[in-house]
Formats: sequence, structure tokens, C-alpha cells
Amino acid sequence: MVIRSRGGARMMDRLRRWRMSILLVLAVLGPGFITANVDNDAGGIYTYAQAGAKFGYGLLWTMIPMAILLTFAQEIAARMGVTTGKGLSELIREQFGLRMTATLMCGLVICNLGDVMSEFAGVASSGELFHVSKYISVPAVGLLVWALVVFWDYKTLEKIFVGLSFLYIAYIITAALAHPNWSFAMKETLRLPRLHDLKGSSYMYLSVGMIGATIAPWQQFYLQASVVDKGTGKSKLRFAQIDAVVGSIFSVVVAAFIVIACAATLFAAGHHDIADAADAAQALRPLGGQYAFALFAFGLLNASIFAASILPLSTAYTVCEAMGFESGLSKKFREAPAFYWLYTALLIVGGALILIPGIPLVKIAVLSQVLNGVLLPFVLVFMLVLVNKRSLMGEKRNPRWYNVIAWSLTVLVISLTVAMLGMQLFGTGG
Repeated sequence: MVIRSRGGARMMDRLRRWRMSILLVLAVLGPGFITANVDNDAGGIYTYAQAGAKFGYGLLWTMIPMAILLTFAQEIAARMGVTTGKGLSELIREQFGLRMTATLMCGLVICNLGDVMSEFAGVASSGELFHVSKYISVPAVGLLVWALVVFWDYKTLEKIFVGLSFLYIAYIITAALAHPNWSFAMKETLRLPRLHDLKGSSYMYLSVGMIGATIAPWQQFYLQASVVDKGTGKSKLRFAQIDAVVGSIFSVVVAAFIVIACAATLFAAGHHDIADAADAAQALRPLGGQYAFALFAFGLLNASIFAASILPLSTAYTVCEAMGFESGLSKKFREAPAFYWLYTALLIVGGALILIPGIPLVKIAVLSQVLNGVLLPFVLVFMLVLVNKRSLMGEKRNPRWYNVIAWSLTVLVISLTVAMLGMQLFGTGG
């Protein structure tokens, strides 16, 4: 009896430690977790679904470089925000001048407007899966996210956004319902791509698209601005770093399960081409069952609403910081009118344009992706130059080994982005 009671006590002690560890991680989740998961938007879901439908488990190897790239970028942005107490656009203005900053901001606003339109297109298509007209779903979602941001305080909004991030678990459940070959999926994740696969234009197009689209320019601006707006002190730097790393890993895990779900159903059934993320959900209905369809469609709706909330916020943060205007969710409308009016304008314009019959959504999506590709190298270089300035970062600068990895990853991202843009511009996607 004594032995059993001691064993039970040890087991209870382990469970308590595990529970405390989980609660600690959950307690520190915030800007990093939110930012990483927003990138699994309607466009990202379509890309992952297409990868699974077209090549089965064959592109799962991209998840490892995706996780590394995203983790490094997120950690640097979080560390700069905590250490300097300033957003990325404010630092660029101070260090590189107003003219350079204004040019960067113009490109970012145009690019993000295209992204906002893409998210409202995701709202429209996911709403139609549940038989709701876009003329109802788009205005309703626009009004909902506007009211949340304008009338709720930062702490409450952060909890809501973290909650929306966890709803991506719907894709993990969808993958489980699809009954995939888990051992084969793990094997494909860990293997290097085969040379004959890389010679295929469609294979290269999707693999480059998945890796190159992992880091978007707006993410770095939004994460750093959010860390500052939250008021994260230097004593909480480790928590901000944990937040960034956990968010990056969770985001890539979700992406992997989307690929797995579509590989186990669409690819296995010979359904290799899908028009968009909503088409993937429809195709899942006869293959994975009603529950798989409902979960996939719900995940798409959640992702679209989530991204439609965050992307305009990112733009408002970035532009107002660059121009020296008051900004932040911790402030009321009257305290930061430029911030809230810009957010409002982006929602209205992005949502209204989606309702215009015959608007070329595909061309808009491609244009925003091209602009993302043009801006990304500049943003990454700015970040690495800034994070290594002694006057800004002091002892929190990158160590030498970190710089070697970070600059290598930056060169890789730039190369992938150039390759992806070349494929889009010259039609070599195949």
C-alpha cells in the first residue's frame, strides 16, 4: 500500500508539473502566437490544400524549413520590440530616413489592401459553403471585426485572437478524420526532396510557394508593434521569445495537417486540382464525410475572419508609427484617430470591392503576392541591420552564429521569393 501510494503521489506530482508547464505556456501566448497563425489565411489554406491534392504527402518536407524560417523572423521581431520599445516602422524611419520609410509604407499599404480583399473573398466563399450570401457575410464580418477592435481593450482582444488561433485545431481533427497513413506522412516530412521531383515545374512552384510565402512583410511590423503596444518589459523578454517560437511551430503544424488531410482524401481519390480553399472543402464532403467538410469549412471561415481583423490592424500600426501618429489598441478612438480611421478605411474599401460583380480577384491576389515578394527582401535586410546595432540593441544583438544562420536564411528567402515571382510573372507554374 505504501509503495502504491508513493507511486500515485509521484504520478500526481508529474501531472501537476505538466499542468503548470502548460498553463505557463498558455499564459505567455500573445502577439507571436497570433501573428504566426494569421498567415494561415485563405490563400495559405488553398496553397497547402493544393499541395496535398496534387502531390499527396510529397511536399511535407517543406514544413521543416518553413518552421525554421518563421521562428527566426518572429524571434528577432519580438526581441527588437521588447528591447527598443519601438515598432519596426518607427525604427526604420529613425535609422534610414523619412523618404525611404514613406516609399516602403506606400508599397505596404497597396500590398495589404490586396491581402485584405483576399481575406474578404475567403469570408465570402466560406460563407457560401454554409449557404450564406456574400452580401450578408462580408458586411456582417466587417462590422463585427471593426466593433471588436474599436470598442474592446487590448487585453481582451489578445485573448480573443489567441482563441481564434486555437480554432485552427479544426484542421488537425479534419486530418484525423481522413485516416491518413501517419507513418508514411512522417517519413515524407523527414526526407529530402528527390532530384527528379525538383525538375517538375508544378512541384517546384508549390514547394517554393509554400516556403517563400511563410514570411510576409506585414508579419514583422505587426508582431513588433503588438509587443510594444502590449507593454512587454525587458524582464519579460524570455516570455516574448517563447510566444514567438510556440506560435511559429503551431502555425506550421496546422499547415502540415491541412496537407495531410487533402493528401489522404483528394490525392488518394485522384482529385488533384482545386480552384480555391472553398473548393477543397466541397471536395472533402464525399471523401472525408460531412464532419470533415464542416470542420474544413469552419476552419476556412475562422481563418478569413481572423486575417480580416489582423491585416488592417497591421497596416494601421505600421503607417501610424512611420508617420509619427499615435497608434495602438491600448488607446481610445479619440486618442489615436489616424490609427482607427485608417483601420476603418481599409475594412470598408477591402470589403466593398469584393462585392463588386466581376472584380478580378485572382489578378489582385497575384499582384499583392508580387508586392509581398518585392518588399520582403528590404524588410528582412532592415531587420538584420537594426538588430545588430549596438546603439539600439546593446547586449541583445545577434551573436555571430545567429547572424550566420539569419543571413543565410534571408538569402534563401530572397532566392525563393525571386524564383516564385519569376514563375508567376512568366507563367512557369505548370
